[in-house]
Amino acid sequence: MEISTGILLLIIGIIAGGYGTIVGAGGGFIFVPALLILLDIDPVIAAGSGLVIVLINAITGVIGYAKQKKINYKTALIIGVSALPGALLGVWLLQVYSSQYFYVIFATILAGLGLFLFYKNSALQGKIFKNRAPVAATQAEPKVLNNNWFIPLGLVMGVLSSYLGIGGGWLLVPILIYLFKVPTHQAAATSILSLSLYSTVGVISHLFYNNIDWMIVAFGGVGVIIGANIGVKLSQRLPGKIVLQMLSVLLVVIGVRMYFQ
Repeated sequence: MEISTGILLLIIGIIAGGYGTIVGAGGGFIFVPALLILLDIDPVIAAGSGLVIVLINAITGVIGYAKQKKINYKTALIIGVSALPGALLGVWLLQVYSSQYFYVIFATILAGLGLFLFYKNSALQGKIFKNRAPVAATQAEPKVLNNNWFIPLGLVMGVLSSYLGIGGGWLLVPILIYLFKVPTHQAAATSILSLSLYSTVGVISHLFYNNIDWMIVAFGGVGVIIGANIGVKLSQRLPGKIVLQMLSVLLVVIGVRMYFQ
C-alpha cells in the first residue's frame, strides 16, 4: 500500500470515527462508501474491512460514553445479543448475492432514511405543526413500543450490519428515538454499545470468509480511534436536534452518490 493511500485512510478514519460516534452509528457508513468510491475496493472486502472499523469505533466510543453515564445497558444488551444470529446471516447473504445488489440496497436505505430524518428535524415540519389546529386535551400521548420489540429489532440490525459492513446504528438511533422515545444522546450511546456486541460476530464471520484487508484496517483503525475520542467530547456540546441533522444530511449525500457508483 502506498503512503498516500495510508494517509487518506487515516484521514477518512478520523472523520468517520468522529462523526460516527456523535450520531451513534459507528464509522462504517462513511468508511465503506469511501473505500468503494475513492479506492475502488471490492464491495465484499469493503464490507468486511469496514465492519472491523465499526467495531474499533464502537469499542472506543463505549469507553467514552460509559464515563459520561449515557448508556442504557439493558436496552443495548437485549438488542446486541438478539443481533448475533442476524450478523451471521448477513455475512452469508453477502456471499450469495452479487455486488450489484450491494449498491442498490445501500443507496436506497441511506437516502430514504436521510430524507426522513431531515424532514423530521427541519424548520418546515415545525411550521406545518404550528399551523395545525390544537390537539384536544383528552387525546392520549403516543405510546412507547413494548421492549419485546428489541429482539426482532436486534435481529434486523445484525443482518444489516454484516451485509452492508456499516453497522446498524444509522437505523437503530432514529428507531430508538422515534419509536421508543429514547433521548437522542442516550440513543446514540446505547447504539454504540449494542453495535460493539453484534459487530464482533460479524467480524469473526468475515474472518472465516477472508473478507478483511488488514492494511486498510490498520490505517483506518488508528484514524477511527482518534476520531471517536474527539466525537465523544464534541457530543456533549451538541443539541440532540443537531445530531440528527448531521446524520440526515450525511445519509442523503452518501446514498445519492452511491446510485451513480
